[in-house]
Amino acid sequence: MKRVIFYSFLSLVVAANVEAQNKIVIQSDSGKFVINKNIYGHFSEHLGRSIYEGIYVGGKNRAIPNTDGIRNDVVDALRKLKVPLLRWPGGCFADIYHWKDGVGPKKKRASIVNQWWGGVTEDNSFGTNEFLNFCKMIAAEPYISGNVGSGTPQEMSDWVNYVNGAPGASPMSQWRVKNGQKQPWTATYWGVGNEAWGCGGNMTPEHYANLFRQFATYLTPVNNTKMFRIASGASSADENWTEVLMKNIPLNLMQGIGVHHYAVIDWQKKGSSVNFSEKEYFATMKEALKMDDIVSRHAAIMDKYDPGKQVALIVDEWGGWYDVDPGTNPGFLFQQNTMRDAVLAGATLNIFNNHCERVQMANLAQMVNVLQAVVLTDKEKLILTPTYHVMEMYNVHQDATMLPVKTIAEDYQFEEGKLPAISASASKDKNGITHISLTNIDASRAKEITIELKGNAYKTISGRILTSDKLQNHNSFDTPEKIRPAPFNVEMKDNKALIRVPPFSVVVLAAN
Repeated sequence: MKRVIFYSFLSLVVAANVEAQNKIVIQSDSGKFVINKNIYGHFSEHLGRSIYEGIYVGGKNRAIPNTDGIRNDVVDALRKLKVPLLRWPGGCFADIYHWKDGVGPKKKRASIVNQWWGGVTEDNSFGTNEFLNFCKMIAAEPYISGNVGSGTPQEMSDWVNYVNGAPGASPMSQWRVKNGQKQPWTATYWGVGNEAWGCGGNMTPEHYANLFRQFATYLTPVNNTKMFRIASGASSADENWTEVLMKNIPLNLMQGIGVHHYAVIDWQKKGSSVNFSEKEYFATMKEALKMDDIVSRHAAIMDKYDPGKQVALIVDEWGGWYDVDPGTNPGFLFQQNTMRDAVLAGATLNIFNNHCERVQMANLAQMVNVLQAVVLTDKEKLILTPTYHVMEMYNVHQDATMLPVKTIAEDYQFEEGKLPAISASASKDKNGITHISLTNIDASRAKEITIELKGNAYKTISGRILTSDKLQNHNSFDTPEKIRPAPFNVEMKDNKALIRVPPFSVVVLAAN
């Protein structure tokens, strides 16, 4: 309660006669484009404790409450988060995964060695049926990444027929019925391979473009289910990859093209997820904010070949990536999640919201126990990370109309470098409520910000904030609620509000 009063008092104190140097102007009557809910998608790979232990514990587990092996606590948390879409089974794992090994009686399923992540052997007890049923449990649409690196067009076509085919329409749909699922699921989104430039086959863009054309030809709609085919996209700033694919793949074969970008300081020395310096924090935020330029540049290339914007830009892997926690398997990519990650998530989502005309989907890497996870588990225990809370605060933007935002911001300066301290995005939902999300990435200085709403008359405004007194703070299994959203009191007069946002904080406001 003390924190709420404190912010309210500060809001009143700074509501003085002089406006702040930081200003956010929102045109509330000029929205044209919808923020696709799938921008708030997630990614879950067969990697470490993401699937096994994190999502799936097996139906015979009595210590952890579950439904058909799926953890009930994880389902509850993700439903509250309003996860719209989930990408699976990889990642690098996708191009060694043969889906037919993961269906049918579990005792008869073939095992697989996960050569990419830890060299562990898994029994394929979590396969297509389990994944699609999990998606139903959390009310998310499935996004299936197909095997191009070591698979065939026939294998992927069979997968589509198994998932979407009417009962008895084909041998694959009949096999699904035999395996206990009479009615088809609805899987619209299909990735044609993953990171084809790297772990997906070390291909040239020209070679992959030809392979995509071949695979896509046989990925046709089944049982009146639409087919949204997503090409394996570029790594960060590799604009040539996007250029070659846009030039060589007919637009009618490709509905989306991917891009991956992680906020990594140094791939050889990523740094601790918890014990980091301000220098490392600044470097991480610098890499995270590059997302705006990356999206802009790839979108500009797409505009050359697709001025009508038929093809969506899909950021199907993004997030912070650090060294694994000490004492954990290096191949499991388990890391903690601090206020650094909360601010990173808020700033990145603002970028996606503002580019929603072209960006139609983004998938945070990864959902549970891997990289920038929203949920961490330890046996029967579960905690929600700061990133979870940001995704929950921001879900008000899902399927809302994006409002143009002009942001005038001071710099966050560290040593010789500087970055814009404030990022923001805004939208209007179907009930006419305007939501404004903003982050202050400055590690030490609060920011006074004037918010001006133009185009409509507003009577009320309220808010929530995610903040803490130390950048390295995080939720642990001993202190699971150290960081969580709190009310943020703010007053508005003549469609203007003057607020004070603490360092490394995330705020979401609602005006009506």
